[in-house]
Amino acid sequence: MTDWSLKINGLLKSKSFRYGLPFILLMIGSSFALEQFSQIRYRVAKRSPVTPELLEGYGVKMKKPGEVTLETEYEKIKNLDIDNWTNIRGPRPWEK
Repeated sequence: MTDWSLKINGLLKSKSFRYGLPFILLMIGSSFALEQFSQIRYRVAKRSPVTPELLEGYGVKMKKPGEVTLETEYEKIKNLDIDNWTNIRGPRPWEK
């Protein structure tokens, strides 16, 4: 074998090359990946928040914040009979 092939063979079998190099590459690569993921936070933050006027333009009706409370929802379902019910099977996609 030539001198180069012996050196490359020895390098491939060394623990520094087999375990250290992949670890270093992982650390450097993950820093670049983390940078890309952190950029998403700033790109999303630049967008304007959704306003009720914008939603009304799309046909979404929003209730006022004080209109829906835990107590009002409890009053709606307080008189429901949950002990007597029947299980109704919905249609499967292939049965339509």
